[in-house]
Amino acid sequence: MQSSDFVRQLQTPGGNVKVSKGVNLDYMLVMILLVLCVISLLVIYSATGQDTFYVKRQLIFMMAGFFIMSVFAQFPARIWERWAFVFYAGGVLSLAAVLLGGVEINGAQRWLDLGFTRLQPSELMKICVPLMISSYIAKQAIPPTFQHVVLAVVLIALPVFLVMRQPDLGTALLISVSGFLVLFLAGLKRGYLISAFVLALAALPSLWFFVMRDYQKQRVLTLLNPQDDKLGAGWNIIQSTTAIGSGGWYGKGWTHGTQSQLNFLPESHTDFIIAVLAEEFGLVGVLTLCGIYFLLMGRCLFIGINAPSMFGRLMAGSVAFTFFIFVFVNLSMVSGILPVVGAPLPLVSYGGTAIVTLFAGFGILMSVAADSKQR
Repeated sequence: MQSSDFVRQLQTPGGNVKVSKGVNLDYMLVMILLVLCVISLLVIYSATGQDTFYVKRQLIFMMAGFFIMSVFAQFPARIWERWAFVFYAGGVLSLAAVLLGGVEINGAQRWLDLGFTRLQPSELMKICVPLMISSYIAKQAIPPTFQHVVLAVVLIALPVFLVMRQPDLGTALLISVSGFLVLFLAGLKRGYLISAFVLALAALPSLWFFVMRDYQKQRVLTLLNPQDDKLGAGWNIIQSTTAIGSGGWYGKGWTHGTQSQLNFLPESHTDFIIAVLAEEFGLVGVLTLCGIYFLLMGRCLFIGINAPSMFGRLMAGSVAFTFFIFVFVNLSMVSGILPVVGAPLPLVSYGGTAIVTLFAGFGILMSVAADSKQR
């Protein structure tokens, strides 16, 4: 037995070895998640015109997420490090299955029909990719060498390519960011960072002419001047910014927003849900939500700083910063700073796979926190 294992375990009087006592849950993290869930249910209820159907389904997704999070938190962090490749391989195979026989909605083939629900594998990869890269890099020398960086990039590029084929450029970019954040946190050398930035700039023309589809190009052009097509491509962003601006400081009151209640605002319970919150609760409501998000990310970083293993530090840090990127992209998209890419607001927007995946990630994070306490 290694000394680290001995320190982690407790010897009972009867001779049996116990790893931990009680349930491994980070209760501060749980309380923050519960607050976000309540906010989500309230805003979804208003955004859907007081329709309880979506509220009930969201509640079911949240309960399933809490259950999975609680189960995941009970496993030691070394289990997730050991089984990371299994989850990664399963996610890649599910992405391939989507391309072969997935459900197509609005011209995008992104879902697998499981009978009782639809699974969106690309959402799973937002956790599987940083989990895999954290597991791989933690076993190597820090900072990673050129050979290890190249292999990590290949591991990131494979699911990104499959997601882009669906097509879902926004999610593909978010998955790539979640993976590269792990490399950044591992102390990637400055030369690699500069080279990656230069290559990204050089690839932009190729991305525009050979990768992006017409509707994706239109979203970028609409960002520059949404007034060119007020009733078409510019409709979403115009209605969204109108809803945000009309909320003022304190909003119009819960269920009293005009843009959402009169169905002017599209996708009001999914991608544009922050516009509903801004219209009904005003700038104060938006700042309050952002404050809760920062508490959540701060707790994740605290867990990462105190993690006893390199895997735990990388995983916790990537979850925190990836979560920040998700929030930033959604807020920027809805407010007209970035093109519309179809990125939901984490833990607030309606969605099954996204909610469960996030809770699973926080479950792994709690296992890292429990491992830190035991050591």
